[in-house]
Amino acid sequence: QVQLVESGGGLVQAGGSLTLSCAASRSLFDINVMAWYRQAPGKQRELVASITSGGGTNYEDSVKGRFTISRDNAKNTVFLQMNSLKPDDTGTYYCNGKISVGVSEWRYYWGQGTQVTVTS
Repeated sequence: QVQLVESGGGLVQAGGSLTLSCAASRSLFDINVMAWYRQAPGKQRELVASITSGGGTNYEDSVKGRFTISRDNAKNTVFLQMNSLKPDDTGTYYCNGKISVGVSEWRYYWGQGTQVTVTS
């Protein structure tokens, strides 16, 4: 079992920056992949960025060069640094943890979400 708690959302003008944090209740080395998803009103939840236990990262095309996912293993915390924010980045951001429980079997854990609103 893993509990994930997000923080750091808020209201920001276009072009501004925010940093989201996700604190996990267990070691990040126990979690195969940590990721940030977002969901805008009326839209499906989409993957924004992910980082593996080995440090490999992946980004959704629209955030490449603007967002950076990172991890502090000592604090069991994953961050999402968001720069040059755009109104299209508005949504609820969810932290996700993915753990392998067998061959091609995964268990997913979610945080409660944090709201990011970018005004034009």
